[in-house]
Amino acid sequence: EAQLVQSGGGLVQAGGSLRLSCAASGFTFGGGYAITWFRQAPGKEREGLGCIDTDDGMTEYRQHVRGRFTISVDTSENIGYLQMNDLKPEDTAVYYCAADPWGNSASGCFTRTYAYWGQGSRVTVSS
Repeated sequence: EAQLVQSGGGLVQAGGSLRLSCAASGFTFGGGYAITWFRQAPGKEREGLGCIDTDDGMTEYRQHVRGRFTISVDTSENIGYLQMNDLKPEDTAVYYCAADPWGNSASGCFTRTYAYWGQGSRVTVSS
């Protein structure tokens, strides 16, 4: 079964860092995928954070995480990453990765329907 498997997450103090991983299982990122990271905080709607094009490595970030969060991908290992630095209590949420072949839709990272979703990683930032 093709799926995304996430790892990482946990409890960290404010100002700390965490890295989340998102591994493709049963498929590869070859042919060009959008990999996007989302999060959903308690009582809030899911929000997009940023995305990467696996073909050229181009990234796009939402303003509120730009400069603190970095998205990358290792296409040889088929793993995407979300590096989070200078974490704040308001970053506490469940984080999800999603992947979709660019050819599936003309929509951008934050508006497309994704073929694959990770299971979620809980991140808790204490003050």
